Amino acid sequence: MSTKTQIRSEDYLRMTFEHDAEFVHGEIVERSMPDLTHSRIQTLIAVQFESLRQAHGLFGCVELRMNLAPDVYRIPDVAAIAGKLPERQLPDQPPLVVVEILSKDDRHLDLMQKLEECRQWGVPHIWVIDPSTKRFSMYTELGLQNVSSLGLSEYPFQLTPAELFANL
Repeated sequence: MSTKTQIRSEDYLRMTFEHDAEFVHGEIVERSMPDLTHSRIQTLIAVQFESLRQAHGLFGCVELRMNLAPDVYRIPDVAAIAGKLPERQLPDQPPLVVVEILSKDDRHLDLMQKLEECRQWGVPHIWVIDPSTKRFSMYTELGLQNVSSLGLSEYPFQLTPAELFANL
């Protein structure tokens, strides 16, 4: 049985990576390498969130490292922060939305752990986009559920798979 080397969060925060990695309970967690489709989806969703900044105070952020717990740093593909931007460069308060875009080499167990950590942290809207099946899902206390659209009732934001994937 092999053991993984444990490091401190302070050491993780000083490290540099070719492709940014997350930190979970003393271990470095590699992230999937995004492809063109993944990148385009990130851009399109972040731009839609950012378009609501002036009128509604919604800020779109791409690959923002967030401090979910003292020993957990996650980097969602896209996040939407409501109200005003946090004062800290590594936010420690949950955003309104976290979006994960699946990659071919994502492991289901790892994804579910990350989604549950976001839910327990208090993220109210956790969305998953699967480019290979062109499906949307939401993650709640009931788990991952397919949905026909992603929306925010308190903001003019509604997106269907057909709308998103037509723009790729």
